[in-house]
Amino acid sequence: MATNRVETRIAQEVLLSAQNVGKRFGHVPVLDDVSLDLRAGEFIALLGPSGSGKSSLLRILAGLARPSSGDVLVHGRPLRDTNPQVAIVFQSFALYPWLTVRENVELGLLATTLSGGERRERALRVIDLIGLDGFEDAYPKELSGGMKQRVGFARALVVEPEVLFMDEPFSALDVLTADNLRHELLDLWREKKIPTRAILMVTHNIAEAVSTADRLLVFGANPGRIRVDLAGLPVGERQRQGILHERLVDTIYRIMTNPSEEVARLLPGVRAVRRPAVAPTYQALPHVSIGDLAGLLERLETVGGREDLARVAEDLQLEADELLPLAEAADLLGLGDVEQGDLFLTETGQRFVAADVLHRKNVFRQQALDNLDLVREIVRDLDEASDHSIPAERVLRPLEQTFSPEEARRQLDTAIDWGRYAELFAYDDHAGELYLESEEEGAPEG
Repeated sequence: MATNRVETRIAQEVLLSAQNVGKRFGHVPVLDDVSLDLRAGEFIALLGPSGSGKSSLLRILAGLARPSSGDVLVHGRPLRDTNPQVAIVFQSFALYPWLTVRENVELGLLATTLSGGERRERALRVIDLIGLDGFEDAYPKELSGGMKQRVGFARALVVEPEVLFMDEPFSALDVLTADNLRHELLDLWREKKIPTRAILMVTHNIAEAVSTADRLLVFGANPGRIRVDLAGLPVGERQRQGILHERLVDTIYRIMTNPSEEVARLLPGVRAVRRPAVAPTYQALPHVSIGDLAGLLERLETVGGREDLARVAEDLQLEADELLPLAEAADLLGLGDVEQGDLFLTETGQRFVAADVLHRKNVFRQQALDNLDLVREIVRDLDEASDHSIPAERVLRPLEQTFSPEEARRQLDTAIDWGRYAELFAYDDHAGELYLESEEEGAPEG
């Protein structure tokens, strides 16, 4: 009995925690009041839309960036510098092309007191463990994408980190290579062949998260915060063809496609994290092209007007950060709607799909004016201007009170793209001005 109590205590040990962490860039909040504990033996996946601060949180927990508020604790002690217990695997391979595989892996050990021989021995051992035996003296240009990422994993694992961070580690790989590498890493982790005691992974791939994680934290955006903390499936139920796997994937899609809805309403009984104190001033536009949006709506029409989002993602090989903005745009414009993890065409969406090119613009124009605050505001300001033109800076300044300067510019660019398509207004890139087109150039009636 004493042994069991010791094992339980170790399993519950908090290795790393964030306590009410916030991050601001200037006056714009990026993270708001984020708290989490990473315990020994846990694999946690962070999910959420692009721009929700997941990667920023990873950098803060690694000590590569300072929080604007709150604390990071390592074994209960405040983190004041880089976190020596953490190693990170990034999406990009970031290998030095003039170094061999072994030399790239050894880079992680240069700051240690190990001798050259000890560094070489440890690097070769990890290279063998990660499946690159025989490629020690190869250069990055001789490796496939999957092999390059194996080098990235070896470089992180060679320092024997207590905690492994992974930021979209498989997204740059083809599907089969990613699946193979993911399964091999999980085998090493579960069989305790690596010294890592906990893993924290940022991913946009919902099926991947459900297949790997013990806990799934779903983030919201503007500002970034944890909306819900979901328990993962039992290890034996994490296969993609399982019914429980499908249900959990659908649950996460339901949460992520209803970003402003209280999680308690969506999923009664599920533990939600409290709403942020800071609310966005501006409605956020999803950054998608009209062509991609039309393509998704046309696909829905071919399958009867309704389809499970997880099935769409699988069939089109789209990750959540690619599919969800399209679904959000359809919902925002009133062309589609999401219900119980399914995306379906609205009556207006059906009219849009059935229309010819000219009449599609008419449908889109009306939906944009009815539903998009920023587009409607631009049209109003242009109407009121004596020469029917305004500088882009006039639109950007208030946007920057809600979004970072980079995101404010992206919001404006998306509004311009959509406004141009709808022939509501045009943009002179050279002069940096928005303007109403002349009546002859404007949209046709109908």
